[in-house]
Amino acid sequence: MQQKSEQKRLKTALPAIFAALVFLAVILIGANGTGERKYFAVSLVLLVGSMLPFFIHFERRRTQARELVTLSVLCAIAVAGRAAFYMIPQFKPVAAIVIITGVCLGPQSGFLVGAVSLFVSNFFFGQGPNTPYQMFAFGLLGVLSGILYNRGLLKSSRASLCLFGGLSTLLLYGGIVNLGTLLLSGLPPTLSAYLMVCLTSLPFDLIHAASSVFFLFVLAKPMIQKMERMKTKYGLFSSEK
Repeated sequence: MQQKSEQKRLKTALPAIFAALVFLAVILIGANGTGERKYFAVSLVLLVGSMLPFFIHFERRRTQARELVTLSVLCAIAVAGRAAFYMIPQFKPVAAIVIITGVCLGPQSGFLVGAVSLFVSNFFFGQGPNTPYQMFAFGLLGVLSGILYNRGLLKSSRASLCLFGGLSTLLLYGGIVNLGTLLLSGLPPTLSAYLMVCLTSLPFDLIHAASSVFFLFVLAKPMIQKMERMKTKYGLFSSEK
């Protein structure tokens, strides 16, 4: 029984991991390409890449419209939350919502909500060279939170989520976006140059991490309770676990 459960979890996580690898490949191609970089086109490719595993997974079972509506609502909440705090640089609830999605709905849904929310919200904040890296980083947050929760390494308690949210936002999201900044800056891709970029952006990364801790502390418990009740009542996302 335990072996079957492990196989099911691996099967659920593989599409999201594959999408993350596609993201990384497209990002590297875009960063190393010659001539004018078409960031909007790269973002679209990444967006489609994030959706494909999700819809392929849904095609193999009986799709429920409620699940698509739920993910659309979560994306809308993340976009509205990012826009609502536009006056405070980096103080945004997006990472918290993506992590909660991964925990409640699985790594595939976490990846999709993370990537799509960033892409859509950047229509307000402006699409730019960092958009693909931000999409990849938020998507990876959703994947990682879902996988760790399914394996029992991440708990749904406030303390566990806040600790994970703060560290992952600071190190994972900040690290990926800072790498993108380095690759796009024209500086030599050396460790010293990367550390310099990380040091320069550290105040903003700390604010972003603190905001993730704050929003997870405030939102995690009520959102998880409502989403778990909804899943039980309507039988949603049962195959993502």
